[in-house]
Amino acid sequence: MPKTSKTLSLPPCDHTPCPYAGPSYEETVALRREFLSPAILQYYKEPLMVVEGHMQYLWDETGRRYLDAIGGIVTISVGHCHPKQVERVREQLGRLQHTTTIYIHPTVGLYAKKLASKMPPDVKVTYFTNSGSEANDLAILTARMFTGRYDVIALRNAYHGGSQSTMALTAHSTWKYAVPHAFGVHHAMPGYCYRCPLGLTYPSCQVKCAQDIKSVIDYTTPGSVAAFIAEPIMGVGGAVTPPKEYFKIAYDIVRKAGGICISDEVQTGFGRTGAKYWGFQNWDVVPDMITMAKGIGNGTALGAVTTTPEIAKSLVGKLHFNTFGGNPVQATYGLAVLDIIDEEGIQKNAQKVGRELRAGLDQLAEKHKWIGEVRGIGLMLGIELVKDRKAREPATAETARLSEEARKRGLLLGKGGFYGNVIRIKPPMCLTVDDARFMVACLDECFGAL
Repeated sequence: MPKTSKTLSLPPCDHTPCPYAGPSYEETVALRREFLSPAILQYYKEPLMVVEGHMQYLWDETGRRYLDAIGGIVTISVGHCHPKQVERVREQLGRLQHTTTIYIHPTVGLYAKKLASKMPPDVKVTYFTNSGSEANDLAILTARMFTGRYDVIALRNAYHGGSQSTMALTAHSTWKYAVPHAFGVHHAMPGYCYRCPLGLTYPSCQVKCAQDIKSVIDYTTPGSVAAFIAEPIMGVGGAVTPPKEYFKIAYDIVRKAGGICISDEVQTGFGRTGAKYWGFQNWDVVPDMITMAKGIGNGTALGAVTTTPEIAKSLVGKLHFNTFGGNPVQATYGLAVLDIIDEEGIQKNAQKVGRELRAGLDQLAEKHKWIGEVRGIGLMLGIELVKDRKAREPATAETARLSEEARKRGLLLGKGGFYGNVIRIKPPMCLTVDDARFMVACLDECFGAL
């Protein structure tokens, strides 16, 4: 197993993990190899075995602690096994585990009401699902039914899911299989200034990347569309943060073409960007529909689509059903997340700690030649690694190596970007300033090792 750094130590933690008494590391690796699909993505040359979590930390089978800087792929929002959430879910599990939506239950209604209180006016009707892929699939179906149109605009470099339908929305060849899936989906240019597809420089570019949406509509659709779907900040794409005008231009073009605007908040929602509760609020736009997953449940299989009552009525007339969507346990998980964010100032913490962390990363960028760009907002950050700052050749192998070096020192990072050369930093939002300082010091040492 990787050795521990002798120069760094994690901030103190008052949680003592339980002694692990399950299958050994070797047995667990063998089980996975024999009985789980080889298509399942795995980090690290030597797989990491995680057996316990508490807030921003994880423990392996040996009792070693790690700082989780990717939050279960941006899923742990308020903290691993947050005590308040665990207690409420345990109580609900002891009373009623499951009832489908053919019956009513108070918790899901209360949950939907509180979720609506966080939304723009009139965006208040929610359909619960089990994942982000399901939520985005449902959003596109609803948009097509509402508008009576079929064509959809998404963005290059975007990720919206891995199901056959959402694979069409996703615009990374690495996430696409050679099967029919992209009928009616067209991809426009993203607001990716560091790798501008037009070779221009902001702001003299006049955000022509956003204007490309009109060109796509004019030349590849009947001239009208059902919807435009986009992440306010790209997640899998590498924390790509657009120019501030991008979404205003995009939404205006799409609405003139008869489409509705969908904000994929699967990774940016619930206060992760710090100053705002939703990612789209950073760009001063109001979507017609919002899709959610990951941080919405802090670790459980929960997703949602929230839209206006008028748009929501589009699904009435045919049968549509989700067996587990919004069941009592799911709803309890989700409601607990909303309450904890409010009660513990999680959004404000994401802003405060995110600012500290970003400042530290910016200082690293001045010091280490491997860093092409640091970007993102709050606790949704990315570091793009390049072999040469002028040529901007992606440093893919070095990114993988840096991730391995960080693991040796007790820091778990994410990777993303089309070339796999972006370090993704999206930790549980209970991260402390001391954690942020440890992360910067650890990365400093890791970049030195490159």
